[in-house]
Amino acid sequence: MHTTPHIPEAPPKNWRRVLVGTPLGWAVTLALAALGVYLFVNHTGHIVAALPYLLLMACPLMHFFMHGSHGHRHGKPE
Repeated sequence: MHTTPHIPEAPPKNWRRVLVGTPLGWAVTLALAALGVYLFVNHTGHIVAALPYLLLMACPLMHFFMHGSHGHRHGKPE
């Protein structure tokens, strides 16, 4: 009787695996940094005017998006 060795499945690809440590990830990081510098240099007045609104928007957005990592199962079997 011949048995084949168990080969573990490759983990599913998600955006972190595609971007972190890859040339595409470095390109995206560099592009976002360049965009940030451009916005800061040429549109400082707009950024300063938007800061209170960005702070107010950050609170509910962090509450909404960051509660997924608490591990709430809500009746799901472990």
